[in-house]
Amino acid sequence: MSPELISILALFAMVIIATVRPINIGILGFIGTFLVGTLVLGLDEKQMLAGFPADLFLTIVGVTYLFAVAKLNGTVDLIVDRGVRLVRGRTALVPWVLFGVAAILTAMGTFPPAAVALVAPVALSFAAKHGLDPLPVGMTVVYGALAGSLSPISVLGLLVSGMVGDIPGFSPMVLFVTAFVYSTLIAILTQLFFSWKNRLRGGAYSGAAETSTGDGGAVPGPRVPATGNISVGGAEQGSVLTLTQTLQTPRVRTTPAQVLTLLALLGLAVGAMVFHLDIGILALVAGTLIAFIEKKHLTAAVEGISWSTILLVAGMITYISIVEEAGAIEWVANGIGSLGSPLIGVLVLCVMAGVVSAFASSTAVIAISIPMLLPLIQDSPVAGGMAISAVAIAAKVVDVSPFSTNGALVLANAQNVDPPAFYQRILRYSGVIVLIGPFLAWAALVVPFSL
Repeated sequence: MSPELISILALFAMVIIATVRPINIGILGFIGTFLVGTLVLGLDEKQMLAGFPADLFLTIVGVTYLFAVAKLNGTVDLIVDRGVRLVRGRTALVPWVLFGVAAILTAMGTFPPAAVALVAPVALSFAAKHGLDPLPVGMTVVYGALAGSLSPISVLGLLVSGMVGDIPGFSPMVLFVTAFVYSTLIAILTQLFFSWKNRLRGGAYSGAAETSTGDGGAVPGPRVPATGNISVGGAEQGSVLTLTQTLQTPRVRTTPAQVLTLLALLGLAVGAMVFHLDIGILALVAGTLIAFIEKKHLTAAVEGISWSTILLVAGMITYISIVEEAGAIEWVANGIGSLGSPLIGVLVLCVMAGVVSAFASSTAVIAISIPMLLPLIQDSPVAGGMAISAVAIAAKVVDVSPFSTNGALVLANAQNVDPPAFYQRILRYSGVIVLIGPFLAWAALVVPFSL
């Protein structure tokens, strides 16, 4: 068996194992690095670890540390609280305000599951109180988180930019704008579809068919998927509880620490995008200064760093370097290219990314898919920047699946519904998104700019 095939089969095995068992796929990536690197390629330790993403490691540590500080001193809760209060009783606007809040949080560097964990309970509680359909409300929050998740200063945006390098036509800002517009349009279509469906039923949404008459039985599927995504329990749930209580009380004054944190986040964006300073170092400096002022948060802020995501990204990127060393990336790209058209090859990658990401970590899928895409778009008529955006979006748009952390959070926080019935609704909806989402990303972003 060739080294190329062995490295690819090992990669598929990692994805399957991390999907069916609660094992961080980054751990499997490091194990695969040493097994394939040693037994198949005959590399020494230094050669195997040459692909370790030290720059990205520092970036994720810095950004998640600053976000942990912002969460601990109440800045994140402040942003959500002020956003909800802006609507002043206008019920129809609340889901869209929360869409914007989730987008702002992820654009600042918050991981989408953490943003959804903060915002979804507020949105779904509001939906239950005002008789709104929880499915489109919950999905709107998820799409808000996805809309900001590929910003130039977000971890996923930096991950894609770091892997792409100097590919002609690629721009981090274009990646962000396309992801934002695409997610917004999908959210609008979702709201319109369910509004139309409820009107066909004779008026507003009624949850009577989904109201639980008991324990509702067990939901036939995992509520928290074993895909290597970051944890959204513990501290995040505590923050949500505090936030919900805060929304029921009069507005409190903004603290100096929160003002300083907001200025730090603004400075982070300006420093990274305008002056091209290292975002990881900037975030670490800002987070340390704020935490030093509030000494009680020093230890907790370090614990708030997303170590599981760091492990996932570092392990997978290190293993992808082994896959490249084995020649498998070029081998797969040539195989897809043999379909006869680079444009069709990009479509195949979009579909593959979407289907796999519905069950596995979208971060890992992006880390796998982008290197496979690059040989296809080099020296081809395909618009490289748009193809990169399409593949990244295809991997993220399916995060509404109940097997993903975001979808599971919507399922877990829905109120006045029968869990098995609501699970089936989310499953059917996400099935449609898996079928059409990646194709629409390809058709809207790649085809018009490649003909």
